[in-house]
Amino acid sequence: MDVTAQILGLLALLILRGKVLSGSRALAGAAMLVALLASAGCVKKIAINKIGDALASGGATFSSDDDPELIRQAVPFSLKLMESFLAESPKHRGLLLAACKGFTEYTYAFVQQDADEAEGRNLEAAKVLRVRARHLYLRARDYGLRGLDARHPGFAKSLRDDPRAAVKRIRSAKELPLVYWTAASWGLAISTSKDNPELIADQPIVEALIDRTLEIDEGFENGAAHAFLINYEPNRPGGKGDPLERSRKHFERAVELSHGELAAPFVAMAETVSVQKQDRAEFKSLLERALAIDPDAKPEWRLENMVMQRRARWLLARGDELFVE
Repeated sequence: MDVTAQILGLLALLILRGKVLSGSRALAGAAMLVALLASAGCVKKIAINKIGDALASGGATFSSDDDPELIRQAVPFSLKLMESFLAESPKHRGLLLAACKGFTEYTYAFVQQDADEAEGRNLEAAKVLRVRARHLYLRARDYGLRGLDARHPGFAKSLRDDPRAAVKRIRSAKELPLVYWTAASWGLAISTSKDNPELIADQPIVEALIDRTLEIDEGFENGAAHAFLINYEPNRPGGKGDPLERSRKHFERAVELSHGELAAPFVAMAETVSVQKQDRAEFKSLLERALAIDPDAKPEWRLENMVMQRRARWLLARGDELFVE
């Protein structure tokens, strides 16, 4: 489809959702955009960037939805639409962040979870899904790196040369969304690639990015970095002290920062620490706490909580496999 037609279609969608204009101003806005698109290419690019801004700032409609299967089917179109706009405006930082975050969340919720659930029934199908998950995570990572490069030219190369030195270039909390989601997508790609030494060798880069997020603002996205590190600490090479105790400290802080209203820290703690310690009572208690959260209590977290509660129920059903009595 021609990008002009995509822009007009998206404008109509945005108007209906009230993201751009309302009332009589909507008609004037539509007429203005049509006129702009008919003029010089540079003006068309301005229009693309403006609508790209609106598309990148969206997401609340998805995150507050109460039907994960509907979102499973809707998100791929949204992601491909972002990629279409990025083809026209490849350094649009808002779209690069939205693509990085969107591909990461979609893959974790609907591809990796499907792979995990399939493993007990069909090992080959699970392997295929994990390969797909890895590719999608790496696509997300690449968008994140492009966004960081757009802000700090040469950042991706310097990150590979000396991760700890490179992340010192990140000084503002405004940059943390790209830093965090690049780290998350990269870390998740590694978690699905235990047979890929080249990718596993990138762990120091993930650590540098996530640790920098924590240094600048530990409260970023309600303790997201702490929640990430619950799973990661047991695999951190050369970490000080007991890795499971490090995970527990991150869990406690993640729960505190999210006021106990996000299911993710409870699920991460159960499947990482409780399983490794073979503490089935704690495992069950943590997952029950995750399931006790009311998704409607915080509409902006509704979809995330429903996705993590699905994982909690799956883990509970696997109790006999995970624990040796």
